[in-house]
Amino acid sequence: MRVRVMKTDGTAEPYLHTKVLGTFHHALSAAGEPNLYAAEQMAQAVTYYLHSGSSGRTVTSDEIHLMIQAVLHDTGHCAAAEALNQHRMQRKLLRKRIEVINDSAHESPCVSAWSKSVIVEHLMRRHHLNRPLARAIAGQVEEKVFRMEILRIRRELIRQLVENETEALLRADEQLNITL
Repeated sequence: MRVRVMKTDGTAEPYLHTKVLGTFHHALSAAGEPNLYAAEQMAQAVTYYLHSGSSGRTVTSDEIHLMIQAVLHDTGHCAAAEALNQHRMQRKLLRKRIEVINDSAHESPCVSAWSKSVIVEHLMRRHHLNRPLARAIAGQVEEKVFRMEILRIRRELIRQLVENETEALLRADEQLNITL
């Protein structure tokens, strides 16, 4: 039975155990408790719970986040649960604060909200990438933008970051296919 995850942008994707594992490990590490074995065990519990339900189940990313927090809290990793919540809230806040400036010579300047899903749609349309791959690239671009610690970014800079990440990924894929 397949579990699907409804993302905050309204798209659905297959559930990935590795993402839950990574979230547990990141939360534990942020709280100064880097225990991969514990992260694996807790991720297994969430995955088992989600797969033990009805066939074709869809859960939201918020529901998965709450499950992870509950498991962390109930297993005595309260600091990790708090670190996870702080990380998630900070990212949501950054996404709301960042403004994208379009000051193209062909259009009058306008400001829009940051949206990773706009990058995903662009990559799927322009480069014909599948959604998971496009989301991975958009996620890398978002991380770079967050690390810049700026609240206003020009669309042209985003476009350059997207092209750079896409080229790097396609080049790596090409090299991987050559060596196999």
